[in-house]
Amino acid sequence: MIYNSKNTDLKFVDGVGFLQFPILGRLDFINHAFSTRVGGVSDGAYKSMNLNFKRGDDPEKVMENYRIFCKAAGFDFDSLVSSSQDHNTFVRCVTKADRGIGITRPHDIESVDALVTNEPGVTLVTHYADCTPIFLADPEKKVIALAHAGWRGTVSKIGEITVEKMVSEYGCDPTDIIAVIGPAIGQCCYEVDTPVYEEFACLTELKPAYFTQMLGHGKYLVDLKETNRRMLLEAGLLSINIMISDVCTKCNSGLLYSHRASGGQRGGLVAMMCINNE
Repeated sequence: MIYNSKNTDLKFVDGVGFLQFPILGRLDFINHAFSTRVGGVSDGAYKSMNLNFKRGDDPEKVMENYRIFCKAAGFDFDSLVSSSQDHNTFVRCVTKADRGIGITRPHDIESVDALVTNEPGVTLVTHYADCTPIFLADPEKKVIALAHAGWRGTVSKIGEITVEKMVSEYGCDPTDIIAVIGPAIGQCCYEVDTPVYEEFACLTELKPAYFTQMLGHGKYLVDLKETNRRMLLEAGLLSINIMISDVCTKCNSGLLYSHRASGGQRGGLVAMMCINNE
């Protein structure tokens, strides 16, 4: 396993690996982490820290992985609230009453690709294996959000919609929001065909030449991270407050699950973030 990043920290606690981002680490009101494959009890294609119940792994092993990961990364296992992703743009505001959903309680809504809260002791959980995680934190209003942006969610502006929810529901000012566009498949590895490329090419206000590249023969490279960065700028965030992780999940498939690298035979990663109890 080779890991080389200039802006994303790899940490190990009790043999469990996770990633953190310095721009969020400076915010003392939150805890955050992005999981890796390292430190769990799953085996085979799921080795070892699989945190996705829907991939065919033993549910008891996945549950134990959550317990292990939470202990290592500093989250309360009983505080977790999971998304229920289907590549759409529904943003759910959650409270302590929702703790356990998707982990120890069944999902009660089947289309949730972003979560927002302003309550301490509620840990947001979203799921990945190449798609783009978007971490959002407002240190003024003490509001946090996580959004899952695959290519469909990206072109449907899930990041911008999540910021709008923070503004409308909690009174956030976009210029106060700190954002991390986390580990995801990079433009180096994200090859798409013409129909997908055309979805990105339609985002003319974002200047697609900056996040698409023609390869020829109906193939293109797309930069999901840069597309989402430009959308956050459109939503009113300041460039200085947006960090893009330089970690590509496919290039680092020994450390991180990658759907493309594994041909779909894989476990799942999570992003977690919570407001600390005072």
